[in-house]
Amino acid sequence: MEHKKIVITGGSRGIGRALAMKFAKQGAHVAILAKTVDPHPKLEGTILSVAEEMIEAGGHAYPMQLDIRDEAAIGPVIDRVAEMMDGIDILINNASAISLTDTEHTPARKFDLMFDINVRGTFLVTQACLPYLRKGDNPHILTLSPPLNMDPRWFEGHVAYTISKYNMSMLTLGWAAELRDAGIAVNALWPATLIATAAIENMPGGDQLIRMARKPEIMADAAQIILKKDNKIFTGNFVVDEEILRESGVTEFSKYESVPGIAAMKDLFID
Repeated sequence: MEHKKIVITGGSRGIGRALAMKFAKQGAHVAILAKTVDPHPKLEGTILSVAEEMIEAGGHAYPMQLDIRDEAAIGPVIDRVAEMMDGIDILINNASAISLTDTEHTPARKFDLMFDINVRGTFLVTQACLPYLRKGDNPHILTLSPPLNMDPRWFEGHVAYTISKYNMSMLTLGWAAELRDAGIAVNALWPATLIATAAIENMPGGDQLIRMARKPEIMADAAQIILKKDNKIFTGNFVVDEEILRESGVTEFSKYESVPGIAAMKDLFID
């Protein structure tokens, strides 16, 4: 990924940080866009702390504060990072909000948060990046959203979250078709198992869930495989991290375990 120009939303911790570090170590230019510039009492990491790690690893970091709900701010931030990096080759839509609550226990503010970030924010950031991606080198859009599985059990108990994530997946389907002639590959990536992130840790029973999760680095390794593929051939796919790694010859997954010897639990939307 050397010399690649990459934009990652939600890059201050978790999977976003793992992606940024993976590409930084390979000499890529990476813009990390997130809200957090000051340390949060419950959440580790800021865009500035991640940028420092990236530079130490040999990468080129462009930390930019951005709330992707802020329509007026998105265009200027994307224009600025494109100017600093001299273009954009890859966009990774990683930013997401989660609330695994049933209908009665999902207040409007939580519903709006998930749709404003997961759907509207993803749409608007992608829209702003398109003029640059059209000129990119082997351009890709990668969105972290699940395969479209219409089994009612994936809606039951958290319908608002599910439909917000499925909207991201439908954007992937639509963009893959819409942007095919422009040569922009559009794919989705989802983990086979729980991933050890702050979102999981802060859930009820999060301490135990984290023990049954894999490290975020598995998603970064899977993303790299996707983003190296030919943009004109590999597009419109819903990829599961473990599956594409196995296809690439990986057979040992214990290195990704949060706690050695404890098998990871399947993630939502995975049969």
